[in-house]
Order: sequence, then structure tokens, then C-alpha cells
Amino acid sequence: MNVGVLTRRAARGATALRGGRGWRPSPYQVFGFLFWLVMSLAYWRVPLCCDAGQHAAVVERLRADFLDPRHPTADLPGAGSLSYSPYALAQGALARLTGLSGWNVLRVAGPLNLLVLLTGVGRFTRVLTSRPWAPVAALASMTLLWGTERAWAGGHLALMPMTGNLGHPSTFAVGLTFWAWALTGTRAREARRVRFVGPSGLRGFTGYAALGALYGLILLVDPLTWVAAAAGGAAFVAGWQRGWRPGLALRWATTGVAALLVAAAWPYFDVFAPTAGDDAVDAAHRRLYEGLAGHCWLAAAGLPALWARGWGRGAWRKRGGARDPLVLMFVLECLVVAYGWFGGRYAYGQLLGLALVPPQFALAVALAAPRPWGAERRVLGAVAAGAACLGFLTVQAGAVVPRSLDPVGFAQPPRRPSYDWAARHIQPGETVIADGSHAVHAIAGYGANLVAPALPDAALDERERQRRLGDVRAYLSPASTRAERSAIVHRHRVRWLLLTRLRPLPEEAVVVAWSPRTGEVLARVG
Repeated sequence: MNVGVLTRRAARGATALRGGRGWRPSPYQVFGFLFWLVMSLAYWRVPLCCDAGQHAAVVERLRADFLDPRHPTADLPGAGSLSYSPYALAQGALARLTGLSGWNVLRVAGPLNLLVLLTGVGRFTRVLTSRPWAPVAALASMTLLWGTERAWAGGHLALMPMTGNLGHPSTFAVGLTFWAWALTGTRAREARRVRFVGPSGLRGFTGYAALGALYGLILLVDPLTWVAAAAGGAAFVAGWQRGWRPGLALRWATTGVAALLVAAAWPYFDVFAPTAGDDAVDAAHRRLYEGLAGHCWLAAAGLPALWARGWGRGAWRKRGGARDPLVLMFVLECLVVAYGWFGGRYAYGQLLGLALVPPQFALAVALAAPRPWGAERRVLGAVAAGAACLGFLTVQAGAVVPRSLDPVGFAQPPRRPSYDWAARHIQPGETVIADGSHAVHAIAGYGANLVAPALPDAALDERERQRRLGDVRAYLSPASTRAERSAIVHRHRVRWLLLTRLRPLPEEAVVVAWSPRTGEVLARVG
């Protein structure tokens, strides 16, 4: 026999102490890093829009006063505003330490939130299976298997909405949700006997309490996402936990109590208090349910894999059967979304992204199985590949393909106008009357105040907000007199008008600047 077969080659260099084997990244580490890099660049190239102005305004208020911030978008007290979550305070601290503006903090937050999301997805997938390619397939399913019509809302995990919402609190909360599900699933599968006393018992209770603190943090950052997070956590406990005993039930009760205590101890707002303006918020989100099928029908490619986890045969069937956590999670998340429609709570439509996680991840686990594949799995793989290509080419491609490199003409993310040209004249804390939908959502992000906030907030009674909206309408009415306008200016200490090109300018206003792109005018009054 050849001696070389029996002898081991000597290890040299830095790998000698490790037996000659160097570190090799996993497939998910490679593709996850590439995804993080591409999506971070895509997020940076698209102008921030929509609710980004609200989040930038929160950072500006915290930069001005960290302990007692004013209302995010109006010259009013900010006590009780749900905007001042632990996540927002971390952003405010970053702004105070670095001098970054609210808009720039959102730019920095996007890649950081994406990192939390990607690590959470990887950890969650490894709880479901040890197959190395499953997290890669899960990431592809999660971002491509949506629909052939654009869906754009906070918490949506497709490529296109990611270009606009990576810096939002909802994205951070979704990333924490994947971590919470992964940790819940890990603990639910533990078969060790519960101990009441001793160091091991104390460590056990501490771990469950820490998990509850994580759920409490999600509740503070985004209460809507917490609803889906709690439903998913309950699915894992119901599906995987075995051997219920009083001590085990006490540990899970510790998780729930810890979550409630963390949320209740937050000093900036009461997350359990009824929120004023819920009806107005729900009305604004009704569009999320319009064309719902067109937004998510491609995710149906994962339903056969999800069905097989509960009721399949042979290699398809999992130990849990109908109690499989993904099956239970899908049922619970769909019930939450359905409640939003039938109960008139349309804001729950933002949870669609988490409701699609079970079929998307069930499909990923199935397609990550080692080969050879049977006929059923080959058909499933072909359907999934076709659905992913269709979703990418019809909706998602424009998120990562710049217009300059686009040979087809993919639909691009929205490019809302910037208001830097107006903000350079407006001092922080000065009050503005604006009539454009984009201006109303953006100008507060530069530190300015609005007479009437665009969105309801717990810090402002909804009746007062509607009264202020009435004052804005009265001021902008062509039938208003100069005396009436002066009274409104004096009442709200208005300093500026930011009006669209179709709005007549009051005679007492002095034009200071205008936008060549939109034709909007900034005028001084007061």
C-alpha cells in the first residue's frame, strides 16, 4: 500500500493548530453578504420617501431634547407619542453623538436593520432545518415570491419595498421577530427535565425571561409587528413543546410576564393605552387590502410544501404533522390579517409579509433537500423557479437594476422630490403650512413643524388634529380674507408657506425660494 495513503500531510502556517482546515464560509454567509451589499447600495441610491419624513422628524426632536422631546411633527408636547421607542432613542443618541441629521441617520440605519434581518432569517431557518442551502433558498423566497403587482408598506419584505423601508422601525422589528421565533423554537424543542432549584434552574428561568424581554422590545418598537411575532411564537410553543409540567408552564409564563413588564416600564409612552386616531390610521391603510391577491399570489408556490409538512407522506412528512409550527403559524397569521379586513383594522395589512413567511420558508426547506429528488420535488422546484423569475421580472427587478444599466425598462422605485431647497431657509422649530402630499410628509424631517400633523399620534388628541386641519383648509381657501389668515398665522405661529404651483399665493406672502422640479414655492409670512 502506498505510504502516502496512511500518512497525514503536515499542516503549515496559521492552520497548523486547527489540523490543517481553514475557515470556510457557509453558502448563506456568502450569498447573505452579497445580498446585504446589493440591497444597501439599492437603498442608498433611492431618495427616501413616504413615512421616512416622519421617522427623520422623530430623530430631529430627540436630537434637540433627548429626555423630553416635542411632538414629532408639530409645536406641541410629545408626551405619549408611540414614536419614541427604544429604537428611536438609539437613533437619537447616534444623531446627538455624531451630529448627523435625521435623514442621514435613516441612511445609516438601513444597512444595520438589514443586518439584523438577515441574521434573524439565518438563525430562524437553522431552527427549522440543518440543510446548508435552506437559508439561501429562504432569502430568495422571502424577497421574490410575492405577486405581480407592487406592494409597498412597512414590514413588507420584497425587494422593491426594501429600497424604501430598510431604515424604518418596522424592518428592525421584523428582524427581531425572526430572532424571537428562532429562540422560541429552540427552547420549545428542548427535552431536558425542568428544574426548580439550583444554578441550572435559575439559568433556565433567566433565559425565558430574556426571551420575554425580546418580545417586549418588539412590542415597544412596533406594536403591529408584535402581534404577528406573538402569534408565531405561540405556534412554536404549541407545535414543538412536549412534556408539559407545572415548572415548564411557569417558565413560559415567565416569558409572557417579562414581555409585559418591559413594555409597561417604558417611560416615554403607555403602549397599552388606547390610541387616539385609530380609525384614521385604519382608513389610510385600507389600500393594503385592495388588490391583495395581486400583491402575494406567487407565494402560493409554497403551499404544497406547507401542506406536505402537515399531511404529506414519506420524506415530505414532518414529525409534528398538523402541529408543525409553520402550519400553525400560517393559520394564526392569516387569521390576524383576516381580522384586519373584517374588523376594519386595515393597518394589520402591514403584517402580510410575516403571514407569507410559513409557505415561503416551507418551500425553502423542501428545495434544500439533498438530491436525488423525486418527481414531486422536481415539479415543485420548477414551479418555484418560474414564480421567482416572474416576480423578479414583473415587479422586483427595478429595485436592484439601476436605470442606467436597465436594458428592458423595469419599473423603478418611486423617486419623491427632495426639500433641501426649502429646508435651507427654514430654521428648526419654525412652523409651516404645506398643501402638497409629499411636502406634508417630508418637511418635518428637516426639523420644521406643521400646523396639522399628517398622521394621527397618541400625543395629540384626534379632535385637536382635525381642528388644526380645518385651520389649514380655511387658510388655503380662496374665499379666506387677510384678517382670517392673519388670525390663523398668529394662533399657530406660522412662519412659512410651502405651496404647490397650482395654489394661489396669499397677497401678504413673500416668495423666498421655489423648486424647478415640482414648481412648489416657499414663501414667508407672519
